[in-house]
Amino acid sequence: MNGWQLLTVWSGLLVGVLFESLLNVPPVLLVTLLAGTFLSGLWWRRFRDIRVLVVSLCLLLVCVGIVRTQWFEMQFTDSQLVDQIGERVTITGIINTEPDERENFTQLFVETKSDVVLVRADRFSGVNYGDEVIVTGKLNVPEPFDTDTGRVFDYPKYLQVRGVQYVMGFVSIEVTASDQGNQLLAFLYKSKTNFINSLEQVISSPQVDLGVGLLLGVKQALGDELETAFRQTGIIHIVVLSGYNVMLVVGFFWWISAWFLPIRGRIVFGLVGITLFALLVGLSATVMRASIMAAILLIGKWMGRLYDVLRALLFAAAIMVLINPYILLYDIGFQLSFMATLGLVLLLPQFESTLATHSSALKLRDLFMATLVTQIFVLPLLMYHIGEVSIVSVAVNMLVLPVVPVAMMLTFVAGLVSLVWVPLGALLGLLAQLPLTYIVVIAQWFVSLPFAAITIPPISIWTMVMMYIAPTVLFAVWKRRTAEPSLDPVADWTIVEEIETKAALEADASRAADVPVILR
Repeated sequence: MNGWQLLTVWSGLLVGVLFESLLNVPPVLLVTLLAGTFLSGLWWRRFRDIRVLVVSLCLLLVCVGIVRTQWFEMQFTDSQLVDQIGERVTITGIINTEPDERENFTQLFVETKSDVVLVRADRFSGVNYGDEVIVTGKLNVPEPFDTDTGRVFDYPKYLQVRGVQYVMGFVSIEVTASDQGNQLLAFLYKSKTNFINSLEQVISSPQVDLGVGLLLGVKQALGDELETAFRQTGIIHIVVLSGYNVMLVVGFFWWISAWFLPIRGRIVFGLVGITLFALLVGLSATVMRASIMAAILLIGKWMGRLYDVLRALLFAAAIMVLINPYILLYDIGFQLSFMATLGLVLLLPQFESTLATHSSALKLRDLFMATLVTQIFVLPLLMYHIGEVSIVSVAVNMLVLPVVPVAMMLTFVAGLVSLVWVPLGALLGLLAQLPLTYIVVIAQWFVSLPFAAITIPPISIWTMVMMYIAPTVLFAVWKRRTAEPSLDPVADWTIVEEIETKAALEADASRAADVPVILR
């Protein structure tokens, strides 16, 4: 099965998820699709026509997408709280994720027996992951709201991606028990808190906030002014963990293990490190996509197989959609991350950074092209969802991204050393402040320019779709005219041996990781 046939089969899953998400597919249509799958399968068994096999597998995945989405939606139909909407209620549950601390409040995800409720609590409530709590407050359902750029943000669906159906405003909280969550996650979160505290002893603000964002994706402490500067200059992705940051971490695991482990030991060490890091920083769409692709490459190295980056991307996307079908339509971070990576695969198949296994520096030309391509591929989505486009993004990324690995490494070493001996950590912290200050100054200077970012009037979804279709058709025609007849333009996009990492991946791709906070 060649690349285009594989792409056709894979698209069946997305079509099934889209149909069910938008139309609520009736059972009779699902049965018809299953019958079509069975008949086309029999046809292929008889005549061995590969085209019929592609159609059969595509229809099968359409059915899988529909059923998986229906199964996912069932969690929102069996609620014990549905009759208490608008009333003051008392619920008992467990904090199932790390508390999300903001400037003036803390968001808590409280898991009850039948629901997950998003609770807005006091900034200093002292609640931790795994605590069993009794929460009292008014129960509401989230509602869509208008953004500052004239868009309507579907806040209910945004929360349903995270399994949340209800919200509660400022509440009273009583902790009745501790350590009720997963012990591994509790250990990781505690280690994360200790590390951040050690960094705050040796690096001043706002540099320490930036350093924590680079390493752990914690951007809340940046403050509104600096966060706005990073967003409008197109580098917000570096503090919410884009694929670039994740692959730098993967490369670090690979480099460390090379000192004391053979090749297969390094692969195991890398897989464990990727998993723990993804759990530590939170399983956002970008982190999951980069982690799955890195894991595929490492497993391929174990098996001695070639690494096809496009197929790895499609496989990662399929796994993520199967786990959570709603990310396809309602997780902007997933959409931007996928399109940015796809742009690099299609337009820059020759672009390979060797940060993971080699120390050679990125070429400025490659860095410029990668940044430009990601901007082009995410632009229609940004125009449709966000409405704010950075004009200086390419220039700022060119200036900032080469410094990011240095800033991450120095910040990590400073925090690690200060856990053991603060005076030496303070000295290393002074070194770490240099690249961190440079990044802050660059962002602040460029955002002060009157043309740094522009607001785009609302566009329709069909306009966005056409903005993708038109260049796709032109690209397909160009590939057909320039490619040799024997080549498969998809299957031959393979990258061998090296850990995949792409500079400037998803410039702006993670800016939508927390859209309500940015826009409200």
